[in-house]
Amino acid sequence: MNPSLYVFLHVLVAAAAPPLLLGVINKVKAGFAGRVGPPLLQPYYDLLKLMRKGSVFSTTTTWVFRAGPVVALATTLFAALLIPLAGPLAPVSFTGDLVLLAYLFGLGRFFTATAAMDTGSSFEGMGAAREVTFACLAEPAFFLGLVVLAKSAGSLRLADLLGVSLWANWTTAGAALALVLAGWFIVLLAENCRIPFDDPNTHLELTMIHEVMVLDHSGPALGMILYGAAVKLFVFAALLVRLALPVATGNPWTDWPLFLAGLLAVAVAVGVVESAMARLRLIHVPTLLVAACLLTGFGVVLIGR
Repeated sequence: MNPSLYVFLHVLVAAAAPPLLLGVINKVKAGFAGRVGPPLLQPYYDLLKLMRKGSVFSTTTTWVFRAGPVVALATTLFAALLIPLAGPLAPVSFTGDLVLLAYLFGLGRFFTATAAMDTGSSFEGMGAAREVTFACLAEPAFFLGLVVLAKSAGSLRLADLLGVSLWANWTTAGAALALVLAGWFIVLLAENCRIPFDDPNTHLELTMIHEVMVLDHSGPALGMILYGAAVKLFVFAALLVRLALPVATGNPWTDWPLFLAGLLAVAVAVGVVESAMARLRLIHVPTLLVAACLLTGFGVVLIGR
């Protein structure tokens, strides 16, 4: 496949597909509840509506508040360029890019939490504290999973970690990779503030984590935050798809449909989890995140034997 054409398709899918995942999740949840639910493309309509509105900024905020949505969106979009989607390489690929991927998520979280605290609101400060506290447990699980993949692939480049060699690694280290897959799915739910960690549809400030941090954002700034959150979900879903189904045969007519089908399967799985479970009490959230760390940690033990 022409490399320039692959880069074009990569950027197109990474930019256009994320809101669709939210639409699929909402449709699955509506189906479980016996409702028709919102249109599949409703997230796109919501983003367009927000982009047409004006923004209101509190007089107590500084440039940090305005920079938060921009940095959060920029880091997630750049992270999407590091993940090979339906081909052997990513548009940005180099040895050690797995470390950059982890730090991009951390940088976006830092600016989002800082922007929340910049408002001086006790509610938003509470949400920021919860966000960074739970991230301290989610990030080790994510990084330990990368260690397992790096050990099995013998490389520190994401294109090699998630490449065609994974087919062979599943036969020799399938137990370790299965543990990473389970741990990363828990991390996906935590990092994207989905049930059972957080309810993206709640309006109770005392129970919110991510949503309470963006209460003062409006208009295009809120649109960038919502779009950045959708891209972040897309990136984690792409990691799961490439881990479970290494689509890199070199034939775009099979690779891209398989990858997109895998993304939809992840979105359906998230919708099923949110329909079958209730939100956990905050005191039980660390227990589930520790379980994710243990799963990926056991994967490190198995791969290092």
